[in-house]
Amino acid sequence: MLPLLGFQGDWRIQRRIDDRLSGRPGRFEGVARLTPEGDGLRYREEGRLRLGDSPAFPAHREYLWLPGDNGIEVRFEDGRPFHAFRPEGRAPGTDHPCGRDLYRVTYDFTGWPLWSSEWTVTGPAKDYVMTSVHERP
Repeated sequence: MLPLLGFQGDWRIQRRIDDRLSGRPGRFEGVARLTPEGDGLRYREEGRLRLGDSPAFPAHREYLWLPGDNGIEVRFEDGRPFHAFRPEGRAPGTDHPCGRDLYRVTYDFTGWPLWSSEWTVTGPAKDYVMTSVHERP
């Protein structure tokens, strides 16, 4: 299993979003920076998001990664639990229900230090697959 601190530093991100509900594909390109904070790492990504044919616009997100009993626990910026994953091989993380929508993730660390996550989000308000690839710059 990869250690939490093995993720510290900068990562280039390329993300594809296949939005089956709107039919508008999305792309995000940017950088994630993981910096020490308390017992974990602050994950902050910044870049540009393009949805369909619309112009790209600035986008960012932030999480806190903490060591957990069985891997890495991911929390939202405000501290609420999001999901957890084991940083090894190719395996699903824990699901995240959000209202009536369900977020399911699979992580792939088999090409380390290249790694990816694939979120499948379904429910009455959402239906998309989002694939993010992280690599060192």
